[in-house]
Amino acid sequence: MTRELLRPDPDKPTNRLSVIDCDIHPKTSLDDLKPFLARHWWDMLEMYGARPRHGFASGFPYPKSQPQAARRDAWPPGGGLPGRDLKFMRDQLLDFHDMDFGVMNFLSPTGQGAQNSDLSVAMAYAANEAARVKWTGPEPRLKASMVVPYGDGAESAKEIERLAGMPDYCQVQMLSRTSELAGKKRYWPIYEAASAHGLPVSFHVFGYSGWPSTSSGWASFYIEEMAEHCTSCQSLLSSLVIEGVFERFPRLKVVLIEAGFAWLPALAHRLDRAWTRLRAETPHLKRPPSEYIREHVWVTTQPMEETEKPEHLTQTMEAIGWDRILFATDYPHWDFDDPRHSLPTTLTAAQRRMILSENARKLYGFA
Repeated sequence: MTRELLRPDPDKPTNRLSVIDCDIHPKTSLDDLKPFLARHWWDMLEMYGARPRHGFASGFPYPKSQPQAARRDAWPPGGGLPGRDLKFMRDQLLDFHDMDFGVMNFLSPTGQGAQNSDLSVAMAYAANEAARVKWTGPEPRLKASMVVPYGDGAESAKEIERLAGMPDYCQVQMLSRTSELAGKKRYWPIYEAASAHGLPVSFHVFGYSGWPSTSSGWASFYIEEMAEHCTSCQSLLSSLVIEGVFERFPRLKVVLIEAGFAWLPALAHRLDRAWTRLRAETPHLKRPPSEYIREHVWVTTQPMEETEKPEHLTQTMEAIGWDRILFATDYPHWDFDDPRHSLPTTLTAAQRRMILSENARKLYGFA
């Protein structure tokens, strides 16, 4: 079955469109991090584990629709977990779709959200080193999002300073459910360091940091958690805008990953409406919230809110801005989006080029 899926596509056009995938999930393990961890931290991990800040000490908080939340054909033929085998990823994703670049976002193990702040710092360092050794070094088309121990803004800034300028890394990665809202000053050193080096800050959905996925407790079902991804990003984006982060750091670029995007125009309008009546409360804001969002925020296509009437989706995309939408597959997960088929057929050739590669190339400075 896997061999059948990996055969060259006879219908693949020779005059292809350039593709940059902005959300790939490689599977790393603690063994990958071990060479870059001090013995003290490795002993602690073996004895106690990473101890994330939520009530589920191990495993997924909710059962996934597929094992490892992966495509059924993403399991390497030689064994191992989906996203673990670089050669197989080349065959199934990078080469099969003839991609120019792929941006990797690491979900675990990274130390992000760990209860022990010092352990979080050590694991983030190790995860970033492992990314370069295992992925970006052998495969230059892959670029890593540098993970930071975002619970500690100062240490996060140090990690950004250490890695900034290396071609292996293209952005700073945080998760959408931080222990405090993303606009709080504890995170400002991250935004300052990222801005200084021209690095976007991405917020990938997930992360618990001690809180349930909703404001009223734990959801009962996986589908509820998936639907909540957009609300977590609405909250963090509202916080970034209203706390004045974009006013303080005018060069800051933010990427929202795997949160959908149909909600974004409505949020911008709602914030504008409230701001016109309550602007005395936030004198640090010099412009309507929608202007900050339009200038500083990018979104990824996966998952995309496909509508029964195609024009509804394209109207939403136009409201966000054709230059602010980045293509993503979410490989190797079950809801993978194929670059050949996933974008609306109503897009013009220019719009398709912008989303598939041109916007990402400009944002990340890919040559």
